[in-house]
Amino acid sequence: MSAALPAPDKSLVTTTHIVYALHALSLVIGAFGAASIIGAFIFGWPSIIAVVINYVKRSDARGTWLESHFNWQIRTFWYALLWAALVFVVSVPLALVLIGFGTWFLGMFVLGIWAIYRIARGWLALKDGKPLPV
Repeated sequence: MSAALPAPDKSLVTTTHIVYALHALSLVIGAFGAASIIGAFIFGWPSIIAVVINYVKRSDARGTWLESHFNWQIRTFWYALLWAALVFVVSVPLALVLIGFGTWFLGMFVLGIWAIYRIARGWLALKDGKPLPV
């Protein structure tokens, strides 16, 4: 924890854990359900609820070391959506020559691994009481 930043309220730390848990739940649903990992992460209700909580509680985290976690969680969600859209735009035309099915699968697989990494890294840093890089 940085000495320059004020300590956040304990309930905000709990809220941040809950947001990571909701994102992790979406990833697990994607891994073991009918959806893809990244599909469940972007479109699953647990992640959508998590992002809403992020935006609602973001101002409470401002100026504390938890601000980096809120930014990390929000960026993870929106970057995943952006990259999934890019994979879609590239893969659909390529599907006409069958390559698109491979680019779709590979793109979604890599994005799923990336999302798992981001949520795990953030949650571990939160557990250790550390901010994340900007």
